[in-house]
Amino acid sequence: MANSNKDVVRVLNEQVANWTVAFTKLHNFHWYVKGPNFFSLHTKFEELYDEASQYIDDLAERILAAGGNPVATLKESLDLAIIDEAGKGYKAEEMVEELSKDFENITKQLEEAIEVASAAEDDVTEDMFIGMKTNIDKHNWMLKSYLGK
Repeated sequence: MANSNKDVVRVLNEQVANWTVAFTKLHNFHWYVKGPNFFSLHTKFEELYDEASQYIDDLAERILAAGGNPVATLKESLDLAIIDEAGKGYKAEEMVEELSKDFENITKQLEEAIEVASAAEDDVTEDMFIGMKTNIDKHNWMLKSYLGK
């Protein structure tokens, strides 16, 4: 496997890990959100974990198509991800703040991933990352708007 291909698999796996942790965190928030914004946040968190699930599958299949091996355990994901899992006890606004910070960190890492895919002349993966970044930027704008920021 060429070095550029190894680099592409590496950044793809970083995103598999991020979205695996995010998937679980979003379920946590979905189940434990309370308060006057329960209905809107409960629905939003479900929308986001559904999107995370699709990212995990698309990224893992791209890794396999590139001849690599996707991270496939929770331990691997927690070790590799740049976001942390959530515990209990978050207030609704804290959940949104935490998610917004996670999205900012994922976006920064996606910027590097876009560069890696571009340098490897892997247009398909680059396009995948650009699409993810576009969606995450929009979600984060909405989360910040919810927080009044």
